[in-house]
Amino acid sequence: MPLRAVYLLSAPGPRGRPRTYVGFTHDPWRRLRQHNAGRQKGGARRTSGRGPWRMELYVHGFPSDVAALRFEWAWQHPAASRRLQDAKPRPLPGEQPIAFALRMLPRLLWAPPWRRLPLRLRWLRPQPGPALHPAPPPHVVMEMDPGGPKPRPRKRPATTLATPPACTLCLEPCEGRTLRCPRPPCPARCHARCLAPHFLGAEPKELLPLGGTCPSCQQEVLWGELIGCGDGDDEWAELGDPTLGHWTDELLQGQRAEPE
Repeated sequence: MPLRAVYLLSAPGPRGRPRTYVGFTHDPWRRLRQHNAGRQKGGARRTSGRGPWRMELYVHGFPSDVAALRFEWAWQHPAASRRLQDAKPRPLPGEQPIAFALRMLPRLLWAPPWRRLPLRLRWLRPQPGPALHPAPPPHVVMEMDPGGPKPRPRKRPATTLATPPACTLCLEPCEGRTLRCPRPPCPARCHARCLAPHFLGAEPKELLPLGGTCPSCQQEVLWGELIGCGDGDDEWAELGDPTLGHWTDELLQGQRAEPE
């Protein structure tokens, strides 16, 4: 499954007020090059000829393009989004556009339908500045990557084990994609369909867990960390699992896209 990123750009603007732009992409660095190259090279009309643009951060971990595009639309139009009606979604007197965008970001992360998704917020500048207020939900994984784009590692050929490892919870073979504990040297490896109900023991009515206690090492882990440690290189581990897929569909079902 491709990376789904909703990103924030900034560029110098008139009278010391930096311009901002919010967009969606599967490849943040390619999209940034397009914005700086202009509309004729694939950039957006609003960013063409107004750079140089730099990417401040992006949010990723969305289970579908629909979920990410709704997040993008709400971040672009906070005053019109029904998700932010109680968050004072208009700029304060003298507030810079980038400060306003960063003030809206954590409010979106707390709003349904995104507040229980295993999202990750990646800062792309060396000094991110003041902390976000309010703080994002505690299960949102914060990442720092000021070094810019890195060459994509070559995919290693898949190896087939003679005896697949067993799920720590159900003890059935772990064939296909599984989730692994991110706390080395813990050996825990679980099916998503087994680990999610284990984490949701105290919240049986919820669709997706925020985190829980590893069944092997007994340390607290976030669901977003486990997704990042899943077997394979997918962002949403074990998407093909019928149970997890059912939860994702149910989470997004009935949420009508907001008008543009």
